[in-house]
Amino acid sequence: MLRVTLLALAALLFAAPAQAQIDIMAPFNQDASMDSARVLAKDLAYADGDRKRLDIYGPNEIMEPAPVVMFIYGGAWKQGRRQDYQFVGKALAANGFIVVVPDYRLYPEVTYPAFLEDNAQAVKWVEDNIKDYGGDTSRFFLAGHSAGAYGAVMLGLERSFLNDYKVTMPIKGIAALSGPYDFYPFEYDEVRSVFGQNDNPQGTQPINLVAPDRPPMFIASGTSDPIVRVQNSQHFAQKMRGVGDWVTEKYYDGLGHMDLVFAVGSMWRWRAPVLEDMVAFFTQFGAFPSGAPKLPYEPEAPEGMVDIKQTIAQLDSILSPIEGPEGAPASDGATPAPATATP
Repeated sequence: MLRVTLLALAALLFAAPAQAQIDIMAPFNQDASMDSARVLAKDLAYADGDRKRLDIYGPNEIMEPAPVVMFIYGGAWKQGRRQDYQFVGKALAANGFIVVVPDYRLYPEVTYPAFLEDNAQAVKWVEDNIKDYGGDTSRFFLAGHSAGAYGAVMLGLERSFLNDYKVTMPIKGIAALSGPYDFYPFEYDEVRSVFGQNDNPQGTQPINLVAPDRPPMFIASGTSDPIVRVQNSQHFAQKMRGVGDWVTEKYYDGLGHMDLVFAVGSMWRWRAPVLEDMVAFFTQFGAFPSGAPKLPYEPEAPEGMVDIKQTIAQLDSILSPIEGPEGAPASDGATPAPATATP
């Protein structure tokens, strides 16, 4: 039945591209497809506005206080909703985290930097309130995928976003999956419409904001990502390492853009140990002083899953690219780090 459902969804990739991302994610959020964890709260307002709401997930048994991860989803700054990422919230929660998944405003309602300001407001809400849900603000981490990875990294690099909301809670680490960090000049109308009105477009680029004493980062990409090429992550990681910041790089062979976030969920985890690597990174930087809870990771594909790899690749093919045709060059002309680079 699961295989039939997924193959039917594949047809939607061509019938309704604008809706395809939401539809293709539905199977990942079925109860039978998700890790066992609790929904602690839903539809909480972190500030005024319809798009400024969040959901919270937690382990079935919370060993208070628990480390906190705020996950920022992607969607090219134009689409996305927190409900589509229940599988991410539950996956991390099953590993012992309190997980916050916020919505934020999107284009055309807003342009840069409004969505980053929303992300910062959500962090402030976490600082002020997450203890009521069993979270420990001294062990706070950010994570994100695609445009959400951009948002998480920008909050770590450009401190003014959090300072504007008087956030004092430290970011212990940032896990960024398939993120764009160097995509100026803006080659595509889809990107230009979001960023092109800014008076300082180079200041919108994470690679230009690298500085010493920034949070440790887990930078991950798929080697077959057609949306943000792997070299984008490599250039960014090399520049961060060059100023003395900690970077863990992971490049997953043959994975595309959406594969990385799907691999966090239990249904696609057989494709790559993305979740396991994220948890190891968070643990390395203090998430679990006594050691992380161990969630079983399934190395083998469930029946019928191998057949939908092409479906995920097709989803990548209809998403708008962020970089220019030749890929975004490193702003400082750096040579990319090897694909197997480790910190």
